[in-house]
Amino acid sequence: MLPRIAPIAPTRIPTAFDDPEFIAELKHDGFRALAYIESGVCRLISRKQIVYKSKPFISLCALLAQLPVRDAILDGELICLDGDGRSQFMELMRRRRQDVCYYAFDLLWLNGVDLRQLPLLDRKAELRKLVHGKPGILYADHLKGAAVELFRVCCAQDLEGIVIKAARGPYSAPRSWLKVINPDYSQHRGRREMFERFQERQHAQQ
Repeated sequence: MLPRIAPIAPTRIPTAFDDPEFIAELKHDGFRALAYIESGVCRLISRKQIVYKSKPFISLCALLAQLPVRDAILDGELICLDGDGRSQFMELMRRRRQDVCYYAFDLLWLNGVDLRQLPLLDRKAELRKLVHGKPGILYADHLKGAAVELFRVCCAQDLEGIVIKAARGPYSAPRSWLKVINPDYSQHRGRREMFERFQERQHAQQ
């Protein structure tokens, strides 16, 4: 049986920085999920250990289960993208679309081997080979030592932010993942109120 793993929670910092020992990835706006693949079955599990069971996620699980592995644990984000490649959080939350993607940014376990103590770039290299070209799965590419420019582009395109990670860090290292959030990201405006209204409607329908 695969071990349950607590996903790394990136520490928020105020500004991006460039450092050759760190890589930068785009932070898509979605639901964090670890993908547990075992015996031809995939389960998507949230940070709070909740299994995603809605129809779009079940379809995505079927795609992830087709990866050529005996067993694996991937770390990533459930996202919906528009035609310009921008995350649409409310579309995801309201389950309006079936084309949910898995934005994969780490590989923690593969075929009986715990990879968490390997350097991040080694884990990502294995991940890229595993998911490249697979339907429904996006590989989280990265830039090395260029977080400032990536964050500038992120803000210019109204994206949520970036995550800066220690290139050779193990998965468990504290503060090895840092996030920088776009302060003007339009989809954050009024989100708390929208989320509260959405929850009220969901409770009323139960």
